[in-house]
Amino acid sequence: MNTPIYDFLTQYSSSDTLRCHMPGHKGRSFSGSMHELSRLDITEIKGADSLFEADGIIAQSERNMASLYGSAAAAYSAGGSTLCIQAMLAIMKQEGRTVYAVRNVHRAFLNAAALLGIEVEWIMPEYSGGILSGRIGPETVRRAMSGSKNAALYVTSPDYTGRIADIAALAEVCHDIGARLIVDNAHGAHLAFFERNIHPISLGADMCCDSAHKMLPAFTGAAVLHTSRGEYADKLKGAMGLFGSTSPSYLIMASLDLCTQYIDGNIRRDLAENVRLANELRSRFADRLTFADGDPLHITVKACENGYDGTELAELLRENGVECEYADSELMVLLMSPMSVAEDYERLENALDRALCSAKRNQPCRNMGIEMKLPKKAMSIREAVFSPSEEIPVEKAEGRVCATVNVPCPPAVPIAASGEIIDRGCINIFKRYGIPVVNVVKL
Repeated sequence: MNTPIYDFLTQYSSSDTLRCHMPGHKGRSFSGSMHELSRLDITEIKGADSLFEADGIIAQSERNMASLYGSAAAAYSAGGSTLCIQAMLAIMKQEGRTVYAVRNVHRAFLNAAALLGIEVEWIMPEYSGGILSGRIGPETVRRAMSGSKNAALYVTSPDYTGRIADIAALAEVCHDIGARLIVDNAHGAHLAFFERNIHPISLGADMCCDSAHKMLPAFTGAAVLHTSRGEYADKLKGAMGLFGSTSPSYLIMASLDLCTQYIDGNIRRDLAENVRLANELRSRFADRLTFADGDPLHITVKACENGYDGTELAELLRENGVECEYADSELMVLLMSPMSVAEDYERLENALDRALCSAKRNQPCRNMGIEMKLPKKAMSIREAVFSPSEEIPVEKAEGRVCATVNVPCPPAVPIAASGEIIDRGCINIFKRYGIPVVNVVKL
């Protein structure tokens, strides 16, 4: 597969063109180690196309990406999945749709809702991994959205622990009632290339975002907005342009461009090998650890179920040269990718073995699911976010209105969302996750 963006950058960098244009480094660098990257870092000069008005090399690369995923259209983002989420919600706003959201959302969703003035109808999942993970079934969605004539369902899948929702079933429910299904698939850019394609677009989602940098060999901030609907193809760029920088990084876009070449070549082989290695590692620790179900490259340890503290395990791994993705008292998330190799799993196995030998062992916790209730709403998300606010101790927050959201890690279930009244139940959960202060609307 060709790489039009990268090819243009390398050709331009090797030319003797005097750069009387941005950026200010002029293809040079004050640091020798940055020299090669600086040579490839340019702006929208002739021939380089323009991200939000793409009709040249960027458009060509995006078509390559769409063909690999079977999308009607794909649009690049140099602003992560955050920009894609903003764009998806903007299109739903333009269509006047009521947005229903399964509550384990990324902070970017809440911020976008505030910016767009969207009042969210929440669907509470069944919890199975603290506030990071939960189940949602199609019948729950059908009941929640019954009677809505112009709606959209927003789902985060995979969630932060790797749990994957039944996207096909949710898509069927949505399309039965004329609703749209939009998916935050930030952690699932690789899902199209398993032996069975389980990417949201292939399963019926109308739009989804992929953070290529999370699970694919792309630079941080690289993401793709996909749609399966031809009528949305011409809307993606306009919606993204409402929020995205007019100076997107060509280095990030080039990394997406090179990703198409990797996907077209070795990803299926590398994925299959990593699934095998990850499953073998789980098997070796099956008598000592419990692992969450879901994406096989999310190795999520349910530490508390075996009497361990996930935070302590993460610190012990760190002492042995392994940095995990996330840890709290209940869970530890170890994130692999198609680029991981056998040596990585060997190092992880040895470090994990040493950590377990050193870790304190307590009474196993068998039922760590959290029962969260939807707090009462006092004002709109937008009103709360843009109201004068103050930070106060959690213990003094009962009865106050949440201004901005504070969760241990995105994406997670907001303990209290912007505009909701913080009650005693919220306070108890804040304290459980070690959150000492909250941001509330000033009285």
